Amino acid sequence: MSFIHEDFMLDTEQAKALYHDYAKAMPIIDYHCHLPPKLIADNKQFDNLYQVWLAGDHYKWRAMRSNGVDERYCTGDASDWEKFQKWAETVPHTLRNPLYHWTHLELRKPFGITDTLLDSSSAKRVWDECNEKLASPEFTPQGLMAQANVKLVCTTDDPTDSLEHHQKVAQGDCKTAVLPTWRPDKAMAVEDAREYNRYLDTLAKVADTDISDYDSLMQALQKRHDFFHAQGCRLSDHGLETVMAADYTDAEIKTIFAKIRGGSDLSGEEIEKFQSAMLVEFARQDHEKGWVQQYHIGAIRNNNPRLFRDLGPDTGFDSIGDHCYAKPLSKFLGRLDSDNRLAKTILYNLNPRDNEMIATMIGNFQDGSSAGKMQMGSGWWFLDQMDGMTRQIEALSQLGLLSRFVGMLTDSRSFLSYSRHEYFRRLLCRILGRDMVNGYVPDDLAMVGGMVRDISYNNAEGYFPFEVPK
Repeated sequence: MSFIHEDFMLDTEQAKALYHDYAKAMPIIDYHCHLPPKLIADNKQFDNLYQVWLAGDHYKWRAMRSNGVDERYCTGDASDWEKFQKWAETVPHTLRNPLYHWTHLELRKPFGITDTLLDSSSAKRVWDECNEKLASPEFTPQGLMAQANVKLVCTTDDPTDSLEHHQKVAQGDCKTAVLPTWRPDKAMAVEDAREYNRYLDTLAKVADTDISDYDSLMQALQKRHDFFHAQGCRLSDHGLETVMAADYTDAEIKTIFAKIRGGSDLSGEEIEKFQSAMLVEFARQDHEKGWVQQYHIGAIRNNNPRLFRDLGPDTGFDSIGDHCYAKPLSKFLGRLDSDNRLAKTILYNLNPRDNEMIATMIGNFQDGSSAGKMQMGSGWWFLDQMDGMTRQIEALSQLGLLSRFVGMLTDSRSFLSYSRHEYFRRLLCRILGRDMVNGYVPDDLAMVGGMVRDISYNNAEGYFPFEVPK
């Protein structure tokens, strides 16, 4: 039997039935990813397996470095084949890391490789077989999304982005809807005055607004928010190391902005006040338009100063943070709720110790206006693996309503990462199947299967305020 087979991870008859009869055929709404919109719009063939699979994948780079692979084969000037060969040599050493499962799931779908384990001896054969298939029309970016039955993806986009590639996709015949997501992190990144002012100059040009004071900053951001909405955007996203909820006055924020716009660095207290105010303003904008807001909380980024200087961001030097943010998170959400301006919200935690805190926090602000208005997000980044997803499911099950969960996302830059949805669905069915066997939930396939279908797809389709292609 192949390592990745039809019943992979499904260790009860109930789990098998739940997956094959209820989960497997459900479409995908990938509501948070980092796919490059230009690649989708251009829809060109990939040159080789490295280009579609390894380029930009810092998960794999981290594993390769840990295996003693030189940087030349990760982000350096080695050939695509040489980089792939070094990855193939690393794969056997990733046993018990989710990369081992993902690798073979991604070879199985869409390439149909089911009887080969990737290693140094099989690398050339896998390389040639996959490259041959990549030459066919079904293996373009749009073709890969169609093969995976992806109905809609939401990319991650800065307020200064032109969204020209989203417009091109919308005007073409792509079977998958591709919508932008508002990610205004740089608009509140005031830790470095010089870099922040460079960003404001770009924002001013794009918004055709002279940003001379705080009011004009908000005018420029509102114009861009309106533009994103006109292009189909219905989600925002914020990547936060922790949650800021300091007390402030409007006069203080205007003074702080004047200081940094004048080129002076801010104190720690001023940074916290300004970012607290910006989070509130962004949330109010989202509520006015009926958007869903997402908060990814807890990553410490760019930990290695030398390699950050040499390689830049998003190259695999980030880790889990350990901030305590329950009180400021409660205060932030309470501010919005007190003004009746709390939009639908998804909270993602990166430190697993915060699972129960987040699962109980969302219950404080459920108001009956919609099912699952406040969501505990799926296990992400370092937690989108078997243990991390299991712990998220267990916390949400016991302290909230798993049945209203909007399910999995890829959070990926790769067009092969839709196997993460399959991985999640198999795990969900395994957990529920075991519960049925143990008598923890009714041994009723129709009942539990309906819940599986909802978490796999239906809940997301009903939760997000965009129209999903049929």
